[in-house]
Amino acid sequence: MIFQQIIWQIFHKLKEERTISAPFHLLRGKRSGQTIQDVGIFHLHQYFGILPKLSRKKYDEEINKLIEQNFITVFENGDYTLANNFISDNLLPFDGWHYRGNEHLFFARLSLIVQSLSHKEAGVMAFIPIQKDPQVQKWVRNFLISNEYQGGTLQQQLLNEILISLEQAEADTIVKEVLIKRLAGYKIPGYTWQQLSIYENKDEMDIQLLYISCLHTWLNIITLNEKDFPLLHKIAEDIRIHIPLSDSAFQTAQLFKEGHSLENISQYRRLKMSTIEDHIVELAMNDPHFSINQFISNEEMEQVLTAVEDYDTRKLKVLREILPHLSYFQIRLVLARGDTTSAT
Repeated sequence: MIFQQIIWQIFHKLKEERTISAPFHLLRGKRSGQTIQDVGIFHLHQYFGILPKLSRKKYDEEINKLIEQNFITVFENGDYTLANNFISDNLLPFDGWHYRGNEHLFFARLSLIVQSLSHKEAGVMAFIPIQKDPQVQKWVRNFLISNEYQGGTLQQQLLNEILISLEQAEADTIVKEVLIKRLAGYKIPGYTWQQLSIYENKDEMDIQLLYISCLHTWLNIITLNEKDFPLLHKIAEDIRIHIPLSDSAFQTAQLFKEGHSLENISQYRRLKMSTIEDHIVELAMNDPHFSINQFISNEEMEQVLTAVEDYDTRKLKVLREILPHLSYFQIRLVLARGDTTSAT
């Protein structure tokens, strides 16, 4: 049900202006210009990339459930309409835009550290690591050595940080328990998704969403409080994305900030002008200090925002018909920036 609520919420935010496939690409974190643009235009940052391994089969199954319950109507061309009878509870908080699946790497490191310290405490140094990724194993090995795990104080210090930081995390106890039960130790196997699903009487996908939401909330506390949680902060290094631009958009942004025109960047990088414009829109979306006044005046920005409100639409084609003196690029910049009426 949680998964259905998230899908319905995304559809609701899209205002029936995209096709039935849009939420699928958003949840998987597709790096296409259209999906990135939708994130900014419809304020969908929290859901971006929270399910990078979501299969189309699973997604279609959930859509069919919504159709069967008359919560949504889907047409042959992929368009849809929403019913008003869907009850959406308080949704879980996510921060997909800043983590994009990296939260799983954080937990992989943490789980192997906990398993290692647990076996060390029991005097058992040989065990099958719960994490098979050699990069994770190497990272954890270096972490344990640099923090002198043989001394015996690391385990208690890490435990204290986990308990205190989780206590500060604004999540229900049941959600925190799901996260902790995924950890394994000496003679204590971590719960599988199936086991947690049975134990909590919830769909496996919903259990995973509870887990991801809790990780995002927890990580935000850890990354903002290095002094209070130095060990966890170290485990979370390079997990949160501080420059959320794609690699290609970042290269364009650097050239633009050096004073190159969009036309020159297009020629230099051998990319279409539309692609360069996509990158600039992505930059406007992510950098509040980036001035879009160099492309559009405050008066024109206000015209776009007024049209969005008056016609209750963010469809580029419709807005372009209303404001023919503005280019698609200019309109997209304003939509990407949101309700800002002047450059910052």
